Amino acid sequence: MSTPRLDIAVTRYDNTRALFDGSVPFDGLDVTLHSPPIPEIFAGVAAGRFDVGEFGLTHYLRARDAGTELVALPVFPARVFRHSAVFVNTAAGITGPADLAGRTIGEFGMYGQDSGIWIKGIMADEYGFRPQSNRWVVGGLETPLPRGFTFTTHPHPDDVHVTFAPHGRTLAQMLERGELDALFASNVPAPYLAGSPHIAPLFPDHETRERAWFRRTGIFPMMHTVVVRRALLHAHPGLARSLYQGFLAAKDDAAQRYRDMRRLFQVTTMVPWMHQLFEENRDLLGEDWFPYGIDANRTALETFVRYSAEQGVSRSPRAVDELFAEELRGT
Repeated sequence: MSTPRLDIAVTRYDNTRALFDGSVPFDGLDVTLHSPPIPEIFAGVAAGRFDVGEFGLTHYLRARDAGTELVALPVFPARVFRHSAVFVNTAAGITGPADLAGRTIGEFGMYGQDSGIWIKGIMADEYGFRPQSNRWVVGGLETPLPRGFTFTTHPHPDDVHVTFAPHGRTLAQMLERGELDALFASNVPAPYLAGSPHIAPLFPDHETRERAWFRRTGIFPMMHTVVVRRALLHAHPGLARSLYQGFLAAKDDAAQRYRDMRRLFQVTTMVPWMHQLFEENRDLLGEDWFPYGIDANRTALETFVRYSAEQGVSRSPRAVDELFAEELRGT
Protein backbone atom coordinates (compact mmCIF):
# COMPACT_ATOMS: atom_id res chain seq x y z
CA MET A 1 0.00 0.00 0.00
CA SER A 2 1.37 3.46 -0.91
CA THR A 3 2.37 5.91 1.81
CA PRO A 4 -0.42 8.45 2.40
CA ARG A 5 0.61 11.99 1.43
CA LEU A 6 -1.23 14.54 3.53
CA ASP A 7 -1.47 18.30 3.89
CA ILE A 8 -1.97 19.02 7.60
CA ALA A 9 -2.87 22.48 8.93
CA VAL A 10 -2.50 23.28 12.62
CA THR A 11 -1.30 26.21 14.70
CA ARG A 12 2.29 26.15 15.97
CA TYR A 13 1.40 25.64 19.62
CA ASP A 14 3.96 24.33 22.08
CA ASN A 15 2.05 21.04 21.88
CA THR A 16 2.56 20.81 18.10
CA ARG A 17 6.06 22.30 17.84
CA ALA A 18 7.76 18.90 17.74
CA LEU A 19 5.78 18.06 14.59
CA PHE A 20 7.04 21.18 12.83
CA ASP A 21 10.69 20.79 13.84
CA GLY A 22 10.63 17.12 12.90
CA SER A 23 11.61 15.76 16.32
CA VAL A 24 8.30 13.87 16.41
CA PRO A 25 7.23 12.29 13.09
CA PHE A 26 3.95 10.89 11.89
CA ASP A 27 5.10 7.32 11.46
CA GLY A 28 4.33 5.85 8.06
CA LEU A 29 2.95 9.10 6.66
CA ASP A 30 4.32 11.65 4.19
CA VAL A 31 3.05 14.96 5.54
CA THR A 32 3.40 18.62 4.70
CA LEU A 33 2.60 20.89 7.63
CA HIS A 34 0.95 24.29 7.24
CA SER A 35 0.33 26.96 9.89
CA PRO A 36 -1.62 29.91 8.49
CA PRO A 37 -3.78 32.04 10.84
CA ILE A 38 -6.54 30.07 12.54
CA PRO A 39 -9.41 31.50 10.43
CA GLU A 40 -7.53 30.39 7.30
CA ILE A 41 -7.00 26.93 8.76
CA PHE A 42 -10.70 26.57 9.54
CA ALA A 43 -11.75 27.87 6.13
CA GLY A 44 -9.25 25.59 4.39
CA VAL A 45 -10.46 22.56 6.32
CA ALA A 46 -14.10 23.33 5.52
CA ALA A 47 -13.29 23.84 1.84
CA GLY A 48 -11.23 20.64 1.57
CA ARG A 49 -7.91 22.40 0.91
CA PHE A 50 -6.30 20.47 3.76
CA ASP A 51 -6.54 16.73 4.35
CA VAL A 52 -6.22 17.06 8.12
CA GLY A 53 -6.62 20.18 10.19
CA GLU A 54 -7.43 21.99 13.38
CA PHE A 55 -11.12 22.89 13.56
CA GLY A 56 -13.30 24.70 16.07
CA LEU A 57 -15.36 22.29 18.13
CA THR A 58 -18.58 24.21 17.52
CA HIS A 59 -17.85 24.31 13.77
CA TYR A 60 -17.44 20.54 13.86
CA LEU A 61 -20.74 19.96 15.68
CA ARG A 62 -22.57 22.18 13.22
CA ALA A 63 -20.85 20.48 10.28
CA ARG A 64 -21.95 17.12 11.66
CA ASP A 65 -25.52 18.39 11.79
CA ALA A 66 -25.18 19.38 8.13
CA GLY A 67 -23.86 15.95 7.09
CA THR A 68 -20.14 16.68 6.84
CA GLU A 69 -17.58 14.15 5.63
CA LEU A 70 -15.15 15.35 8.30
CA VAL A 71 -14.35 13.03 11.21
CA ALA A 72 -12.70 14.21 14.42
CA LEU A 73 -9.71 12.75 16.18
CA PRO A 74 -9.72 13.09 20.00
CA VAL A 75 -6.92 15.67 19.79
CA PHE A 76 -7.51 19.02 21.48
CA PRO A 77 -4.66 21.43 20.74
CA ALA A 78 -6.24 24.58 22.24
CA ARG A 79 -7.76 24.99 25.69
CA VAL A 80 -8.68 28.13 27.64
CA PHE A 81 -10.54 28.71 30.89
CA ARG A 82 -13.30 31.16 30.06
CA HIS A 83 -14.41 33.17 33.11
CA SER A 84 -11.78 35.59 31.82
CA ALA A 85 -13.59 35.98 28.47
CA VAL A 86 -16.26 38.50 29.54
CA PHE A 87 -15.55 42.23 29.35
CA VAL A 88 -17.89 45.13 30.17
CA ASN A 89 -18.11 48.81 29.45
CA THR A 90 -17.29 50.53 32.72
CA ALA A 91 -20.15 53.04 32.33
CA ALA A 92 -22.78 50.32 31.87
CA GLY A 93 -23.27 49.69 35.60
CA ILE A 94 -22.49 45.97 35.33
CA THR A 95 -20.93 44.65 38.52
CA GLY A 96 -21.88 40.98 38.32
CA PRO A 97 -23.58 38.35 36.16
CA ALA A 98 -27.10 39.38 37.20
CA ASP A 99 -26.53 42.82 35.68
CA LEU A 100 -26.11 41.30 32.20
CA ALA A 101 -29.86 40.66 31.85
CA GLY A 102 -31.41 42.78 29.10
CA ARG A 103 -28.05 44.08 27.84
CA THR A 104 -26.47 44.31 24.41
CA ILE A 105 -23.56 41.87 24.19
CA GLY A 106 -20.98 41.38 21.46
CA GLU A 107 -19.61 38.01 20.40
CA PHE A 108 -16.79 37.29 17.98
CA GLY A 109 -17.60 35.99 14.51
CA MET A 110 -20.85 34.19 15.11
CA TYR A 111 -23.40 33.49 17.80
CA GLY A 112 -22.11 30.46 19.65
CA GLN A 113 -18.45 30.12 18.66
CA ASP A 114 -16.28 27.95 20.92
CA SER A 115 -15.45 30.41 23.67
CA GLY A 116 -18.98 31.84 23.60
CA ILE A 117 -20.60 28.45 24.04
CA TRP A 118 -18.37 27.70 27.00
CA ILE A 119 -18.89 30.97 28.86
CA LYS A 120 -22.63 31.13 28.17
CA GLY A 121 -22.99 27.58 29.48
CA ILE A 122 -20.85 28.22 32.53
CA MET A 123 -22.77 31.41 33.30
CA ALA A 124 -26.08 29.57 32.90
CA ASP A 125 -25.01 26.75 35.24
CA GLU A 126 -23.37 29.00 37.82
CA TYR A 127 -25.42 32.20 37.75
CA GLY A 128 -28.69 31.51 35.92
CA PHE A 129 -27.66 33.48 32.82
CA ARG A 130 -30.25 33.39 30.00
CA PRO A 131 -28.89 34.37 26.54
CA GLN A 132 -32.42 34.97 25.22
CA SER A 133 -32.74 37.94 27.57
CA ASN A 134 -30.01 39.79 25.64
CA ARG A 135 -29.45 41.47 22.30
CA TRP A 136 -26.41 39.96 20.55
CA VAL A 137 -24.10 41.64 18.06
CA VAL A 138 -21.61 39.47 16.16
CA GLY A 139 -18.59 40.72 14.25
CA GLY A 140 -14.82 41.01 14.28
CA LEU A 141 -12.98 41.79 17.47
CA GLU A 142 -10.26 44.06 16.07
CA THR A 143 -10.92 43.74 12.32
CA PRO A 144 -14.35 44.13 10.71
CA LEU A 145 -15.80 40.87 9.40
CA PRO A 146 -18.10 40.51 6.39
CA ARG A 147 -21.55 39.09 6.95
CA GLY A 148 -20.60 36.05 4.91
CA PHE A 149 -17.90 35.10 7.42
CA THR A 150 -18.60 31.42 8.07
CA PHE A 151 -17.14 27.95 8.00
CA THR A 152 -20.42 26.17 8.70
CA THR A 153 -24.04 27.16 9.35
CA HIS A 154 -25.11 30.02 11.65
CA PRO A 155 -28.12 28.71 13.55
CA HIS A 156 -29.50 30.39 16.63
CA PRO A 157 -32.82 30.04 18.46
CA ASP A 158 -35.74 32.13 17.23
CA ASP A 159 -36.06 33.77 20.65
CA VAL A 160 -32.46 35.05 20.59
CA HIS A 161 -31.98 38.42 18.90
CA VAL A 162 -28.77 38.42 16.82
CA THR A 163 -27.51 41.15 14.46
CA PHE A 164 -24.21 41.87 12.71
CA ALA A 165 -21.96 44.74 13.69
CA PRO A 166 -22.37 47.80 11.45
CA HIS A 167 -20.21 47.84 8.33
CA GLY A 168 -16.60 48.73 9.11
CA ARG A 169 -17.04 48.51 12.89
CA THR A 170 -15.35 46.18 15.36
CA LEU A 171 -16.63 44.80 18.63
CA ALA A 172 -13.68 46.27 20.55
CA GLN A 173 -14.53 49.74 19.25
CA MET A 174 -18.21 49.33 20.05
CA LEU A 175 -17.49 48.15 23.59
CA GLU A 176 -15.11 51.02 24.30
CA ARG A 177 -17.63 53.56 22.98
CA GLY A 178 -20.49 52.10 25.03
CA GLU A 179 -22.39 50.81 22.01
CA LEU A 180 -22.07 47.38 23.60
CA ASP A 181 -22.63 46.83 27.29
CA ALA A 182 -20.51 43.69 27.36
CA LEU A 183 -18.41 41.44 25.17
CA PHE A 184 -18.00 37.68 25.22
CA ALA A 185 -14.53 37.59 23.72
CA SER A 186 -12.35 34.96 22.12
CA ASN A 187 -9.27 37.12 22.82
CA VAL A 188 -8.52 40.05 25.09
CA PRO A 189 -9.63 43.34 23.46
CA ALA A 190 -6.69 45.49 22.39
CA PRO A 191 -8.08 48.70 23.99
CA TYR A 192 -8.19 46.94 27.36
CA LEU A 193 -4.57 45.82 26.97
CA ALA A 194 -3.69 49.42 26.07
CA GLY A 195 -5.16 50.61 29.37
CA SER A 196 -8.56 51.93 28.26
CA PRO A 197 -10.57 53.12 31.29
CA HIS A 198 -13.78 52.22 29.45
CA ILE A 199 -13.30 48.41 29.46
CA ALA A 200 -13.00 46.05 32.42
CA PRO A 201 -13.32 42.30 32.99
CA LEU A 202 -16.60 41.14 34.45
CA PHE A 203 -14.60 38.90 36.80
CA PRO A 204 -11.40 40.64 37.94
CA ASP A 205 -10.79 37.55 40.08
CA HIS A 206 -11.28 35.21 37.13
CA GLU A 207 -8.32 32.96 37.96
CA THR A 208 -9.71 32.25 41.43
CA ARG A 209 -13.12 31.48 39.94
CA GLU A 210 -11.66 29.32 37.16
CA ARG A 211 -9.57 27.28 39.60
CA ALA A 212 -12.58 26.78 41.88
CA TRP A 213 -14.72 25.79 38.89
CA PHE A 214 -12.12 23.22 37.83
CA ARG A 215 -12.08 21.75 41.34
CA ARG A 216 -15.86 21.27 41.13
CA THR A 217 -16.11 20.07 37.55
CA GLY A 218 -12.70 18.69 36.51
CA ILE A 219 -13.10 20.50 33.18
CA PHE A 220 -10.30 22.33 31.34
CA PRO A 221 -12.33 23.66 28.37
CA MET A 222 -11.15 22.67 24.91
CA MET A 223 -11.77 25.04 22.00
CA HIS A 224 -10.55 23.03 19.00
CA THR A 225 -10.22 19.48 17.77
CA VAL A 226 -8.46 17.97 14.73
CA VAL A 227 -10.45 16.57 11.82
CA VAL A 228 -9.70 14.39 8.79
CA ARG A 229 -11.71 13.65 5.67
CA ARG A 230 -13.71 10.42 5.94
CA ALA A 231 -12.64 9.24 2.49
CA LEU A 232 -9.01 9.20 3.59
CA LEU A 233 -9.84 7.05 6.62
CA HIS A 234 -11.61 4.56 4.36
CA ALA A 235 -8.75 4.53 1.86
CA HIS A 236 -6.03 4.11 4.49
CA PRO A 237 -6.96 1.79 7.39
CA GLY A 238 -5.02 2.73 10.49
CA LEU A 239 -4.61 6.36 9.40
CA ALA A 240 -6.61 7.76 12.32
CA ARG A 241 -4.41 5.90 14.78
CA SER A 242 -1.20 7.10 13.09
CA LEU A 243 -2.36 10.71 13.14
CA TYR A 244 -3.53 10.48 16.73
CA GLN A 245 -0.26 8.94 17.90
CA GLY A 246 1.73 11.70 16.19
CA PHE A 247 -0.26 14.51 17.79
CA LEU A 248 -0.18 12.73 21.15
CA ALA A 249 3.59 12.23 21.01
CA ALA A 250 4.12 15.91 20.18
CA LYS A 251 1.93 16.97 23.08
CA ASP A 252 3.69 14.60 25.48
CA ASP A 253 7.04 15.91 24.25
CA ALA A 254 5.97 19.46 25.12
CA ALA A 255 4.70 18.41 28.54
CA GLN A 256 7.98 16.67 29.28
CA ARG A 257 9.89 19.83 28.38
CA TYR A 258 7.95 21.69 31.06
CA ARG A 259 8.76 18.98 33.58
CA ASP A 260 12.43 19.01 32.64
CA MET A 261 12.61 22.80 32.89
CA ARG A 262 11.95 22.53 36.62
CA ARG A 263 15.61 21.57 37.03
CA LEU A 264 16.49 25.06 35.76
CA PHE A 265 13.59 26.84 37.49
CA GLN A 266 12.04 27.35 34.04
CA VAL A 267 14.77 29.84 33.05
CA THR A 268 14.21 28.91 29.39
CA THR A 269 11.12 31.16 29.56
CA MET A 270 11.00 34.90 30.36
CA VAL A 271 8.24 34.46 32.96
CA PRO A 272 9.44 34.88 36.56
CA TRP A 273 8.16 32.36 39.12
CA MET A 274 7.19 30.03 36.28
CA HIS A 275 8.51 27.13 38.34
CA GLN A 276 6.06 27.82 41.15
CA LEU A 277 3.17 28.36 38.74
CA PHE A 278 3.90 25.04 37.06
CA GLU A 279 3.89 23.23 40.40
CA GLU A 280 0.64 24.90 41.49
CA ASN A 281 -1.02 23.99 38.22
CA ARG A 282 0.21 20.41 38.35
CA ASP A 283 -1.12 20.03 41.90
CA LEU A 284 -4.55 21.18 40.71
CA LEU A 285 -4.77 19.81 37.17
CA GLY A 286 -2.76 16.61 37.54
CA GLU A 287 0.26 15.14 35.81
CA ASP A 288 -1.48 15.01 32.41
CA TRP A 289 -3.09 18.43 32.52
CA PHE A 290 -3.71 18.65 28.75
CA PRO A 291 -5.12 15.21 27.93
CA TYR A 292 -5.98 13.81 24.52
CA GLY A 293 -8.25 10.81 23.97
CA ILE A 294 -11.95 10.41 24.62
CA ASP A 295 -12.15 8.96 28.12
CA ALA A 296 -10.03 11.62 29.85
CA ASN A 297 -12.12 14.32 28.16
CA ARG A 298 -15.55 12.73 28.35
CA THR A 299 -16.98 15.07 30.99
CA ALA A 300 -15.72 18.17 29.18
CA LEU A 301 -17.01 16.95 25.82
CA GLU A 302 -20.40 15.96 27.21
CA THR A 303 -20.67 19.38 28.82
CA PHE A 304 -19.80 21.19 25.60
CA VAL A 305 -22.29 19.11 23.60
CA ARG A 306 -24.96 19.85 26.22
CA TYR A 307 -24.20 23.57 26.22
CA SER A 308 -24.32 23.68 22.42
CA ALA A 309 -27.74 21.98 22.34
CA GLU A 310 -29.13 24.07 25.20
CA GLN A 311 -28.08 27.23 23.38
CA GLY A 312 -29.77 26.07 20.18
CA VAL A 313 -26.69 26.04 17.96
CA SER A 314 -26.52 22.28 17.43
CA ARG A 315 -28.96 19.41 17.56
CA SER A 316 -29.98 17.66 20.74
CA PRO A 317 -27.11 16.10 22.70
CA ARG A 318 -25.48 13.11 21.04
CA ALA A 319 -23.15 10.42 22.36
CA VAL A 320 -19.61 11.76 22.54
CA ASP A 321 -18.03 8.60 21.09
CA GLU A 322 -19.89 8.91 17.78
CA LEU A 323 -18.15 12.23 17.10
CA PHE A 324 -14.75 10.58 16.72
CA ALA A 325 -13.03 8.12 14.39
CA GLU A 326 -14.26 4.63 15.21
CA GLU A 327 -10.80 3.12 15.71
CA LEU A 328 -10.03 5.72 18.40
CA ARG A 329 -13.13 5.21 20.53
CA GLY A 330 -11.17 3.26 23.12
CA THR A 331 -8.71 6.08 23.79
